[in-house]
Amino acid sequence: MVWQDRITVDPHVCHGKACIAGTRVMVSVILDNLAAGIARDEILSSYPSLVNDDIDASLAYAAELARERCVVLSPGAA
Repeated sequence: MVWQDRITVDPHVCHGKACIAGTRVMVSVILDNLAAGIARDEILSSYPSLVNDDIDASLAYAAELARERCVVLSPGAA
């Protein structure tokens, strides 16, 4: 599963926030629910348009954002 296949960002949907493709369910909502200890089954019940792969994609997306990256700037770059 590749998260890019399930998550979209469109400036005309949810103010450009990352959402599950074809829905208006923001990735942050899924992550907030998981962080609050809400079980996957309950999340899927609350958002019937979601499937387990959408939750997995949200976690993979969050992991990608959390990776530290070193960017080397050339002298004089600002």
